[in-house]
Amino acid sequence: MKISELRTGQGSANIEAEVTEVSEAREFEKYGRTLKVATAKIKDDSGEIKLSLWNADIDKVKVGDIVKITNGYVSEFQGEKQLTTGKFGKLEVLEGKSGTADKTESKKTEEKTEEKEKMNFDTDFEPDDEVEEEEEKAEEEIY
Repeated sequence: MKISELRTGQGSANIEAEVTEVSEAREFEKYGRTLKVATAKIKDDSGEIKLSLWNADIDKVKVGDIVKITNGYVSEFQGEKQLTTGKFGKLEVLEGKSGTADKTESKKTEEKTEEKEKMNFDTDFEPDDEVEEEEEKAEEEIY
C-alpha cells in the first residue's frame, strides 16, 4: 500500500516508508504511568504522512530509516491525515542509517535504555482503551 492510498478512518494500514523527520518526545502522566509521544514524518514515492510514535517506538526510529507499519490506523487532525500503530499495530525498522552516525545513535539509544531501567520505566506498557483516548488527545495537542 502507498501513502497516497491511505484514507481517514482506515485500519489495517500496511506501509513501508522512509523517515524524514522526528520531533522531540513529549512526556505526560496518565494513571500513574509516564507516557511519551513524538511525531515523525514518513514518505514514499506517492507522498508523505505524519506518524505518531509512542513510548519504546520513539527510540527505534531515526531520520533516514526505512520503517514498516503493520495494522496501522489512519486518523485526521486539522484536515491532515496521520498514521499511528494504535493498540494493535506494529512498527519495525527495516533499514537503519549506515556509517558512524548509526553507531552513535545506537549508543545513545543503549544509554537511554539503561537510564530507563534505572528509573524502573516500563517501556513495554500497552495502553488500555482509556489511555489510548488520552494518547489521541495528546496527538491533537502536538499538531
